[in-house]
Amino acid sequence: MRLPKKTKPYHLKDYKFNLIISVVALTILGILVIGSAQKSVQNKQIIGLVLGLIVMVIVSLIDYVWVLNLYWMIYAINIVMLVITLIFGTEVNGAKRWINLYFTNFQPSELTKILMVLFFAKFLMNHEEDLNSFRTIITAVLLFAPTALLIVMQPDLSTTISVVLVFCVMMYIAGLSYKFIGTMLAILIPTAVIFISIAVQPNQPFLKDYQQERILAWLEPEKYASDQAFQQNNSMMAIGSGQLTGKGLNNNTTTSVKNGNYIPEPQTDFIFAIVGEELGFVGCCIVIGLLLLIVIQCILIGIKAQDMAGRIICCGIAAQIAVQSFVNISVATGIFPNTGIPLPFVSYGLTSLVSMFMGIGFVLNVGLQPKKYQ
Repeated sequence: MRLPKKTKPYHLKDYKFNLIISVVALTILGILVIGSAQKSVQNKQIIGLVLGLIVMVIVSLIDYVWVLNLYWMIYAINIVMLVITLIFGTEVNGAKRWINLYFTNFQPSELTKILMVLFFAKFLMNHEEDLNSFRTIITAVLLFAPTALLIVMQPDLSTTISVVLVFCVMMYIAGLSYKFIGTMLAILIPTAVIFISIAVQPNQPFLKDYQQERILAWLEPEKYASDQAFQQNNSMMAIGSGQLTGKGLNNNTTTSVKNGNYIPEPQTDFIFAIVGEELGFVGCCIVIGLLLLIVIQCILIGIKAQDMAGRIICCGIAAQIAVQSFVNISVATGIFPNTGIPLPFVSYGLTSLVSMFMGIGFVLNVGLQPKKYQ
């Protein structure tokens, strides 16, 4: 392995404090909402914030170029983690997504989102010149496939979809030709339409029963109002009832959807419903605005990156935050079928929170090494 070039000294003025402020502000807002949704887990999320900040600062001071030289080790660690999850993972509601560490549950697929960005940042930079060759594209897909397959087997369809979309964004950022993209869209869009048409039929071979029922509940919410559509219907009711400024955090209003326990596990996948009900339209706009600001700041740092790998890291993390946010909020508002995926920095979950802070740490390190210091 080649030794990395000597790192240029970091300059404090290049440390993106505005990005840190945005991330911390959103996380603190998330902690307040989690405390209102499920008081018993609020302290754990505070620990997650402290842990996340420590990880972020440490990672931000480690040269990402050096880290990326270990990209095959990163790839191996990711695959091993996912295999261990399938073999030794704790099963909850028919899914093996967590490893019991006794003091907490660790969800490897959340860390996978960051590790895959790092691996492909280096891989795609190495193949910058021949990215559009058939061999390179097939190699990239084959390297990505085991990760997607292992997550599907847990099963965790929503995480699989998010990492696939982020993989596509990274390929685009690396310089995938528009001709190839157009060809793939011409194939994938009709395929997706055919897939959905078959998936809603009886005895379809693609989805598990609960996954099919969620799609059917999304298409016919009145028919499934008492079971599969229950959570989404009440989520939309909660958001609508918050009106402009909401009912207030930790309220004891008898008309509250949350207080009536009509939204199961509100501190995780449906945290946006609590934001809507208790902080209203204003609160929803603040959360969405902060998420958008974080994504834009990551992209702007990526634009000034010293190399292709730095750009891919920044845009990959930005894409992950954007995709997860869009899917989570779309589910909470009934735009998409019900699927479990956390709202970045807001939903309860230590692995998700610390992993996202790690991703921001890598973005900060890219920002510490802009083009002008080459």
